[in-house]
Amino acid sequence: MIIKQSVVDVLMFLFERYLDDEEQNSTDLAEERDHIQLRLEEMGFHNTEIDQAFDWLEDLAEVHNYRQPISVKATSTRIYSEEEKKLISLESIGFLNFLEQTGILTPITRELILDRVVALGHPLDAEQLKWIIMIVLHAHPGEENALALIEDFIFDENIDYIH
Repeated sequence: MIIKQSVVDVLMFLFERYLDDEEQNSTDLAEERDHIQLRLEEMGFHNTEIDQAFDWLEDLAEVHNYRQPISVKATSTRIYSEEEKKLISLESIGFLNFLEQTGILTPITRELILDRVVALGHPLDAEQLKWIIMIVLHAHPGEENALALIEDFIFDENIDYIH
């Protein structure tokens, strides 16, 4: 059986092994890129996906530096573009709305997540989207509580997910 690896699989691996460590930061990851890339290749990941994952993470860091705060009224409704709807399902859009309504996501973090989804350029299932949310929140300063809640959603099997 051949398992198709994706950029999201590489990102998930990097998050679990390197990014989720509180002492590790994206600068350390960039400095260790050659060593990490070799390890990923040994594990069977393809160079194309590895390079795209590292580029995606570098772009995420840059987006944080240049993104202007979004001014949104409480009564505003986010309308998803056709491109966004091709990349995430209605279930995933509902999950994003749920996270925002409960205060786990802010309009800024929601937009960062959508920016990174579009940057991947291929459809994501609900589980992959949850990982992208976690990675974006991890990289966004001040979102430690939101990250902990999302980790509970992903790793706690006792939680009933919203469908």
